Amino acid sequence: MAYPLANAMFQWEEGARELAAIDDPRRRRLADRVVSAVRVELRRRIGPTFSADQLAALYGEGTDWAQQIAIDVAPSAADDAQMLADAAFWAYLRGATDFAGGRSLA
Repeated sequence: MAYPLANAMFQWEEGARELAAIDDPRRRRLADRVVSAVRVELRRRIGPTFSADQLAALYGEGTDWAQQIAIDVAPSAADDAQMLADAAFWAYLRGATDFAGGRSLA
């Protein structure tokens, strides 16, 4: 069974909100580096052409790999690893072939 896109989007958007709320410049720089590294890995795993449902399916398979990237890139961000992974998925979602700014295209 595929991971529900609506659930994934809720989690990803929450991660993006939490990322945007980081006001400490040092912590924000580290967080941005983690999100960037996870996005690079997302591109490797799913490619540049994908649907929102495909991205949700990848998310449903687990995000341990994304959390490990967070720990590798910024060990001090370990407590925020899942939030940063979610923020990276949200950012990557913008490139989906069937996505338009917060809603799926029919």
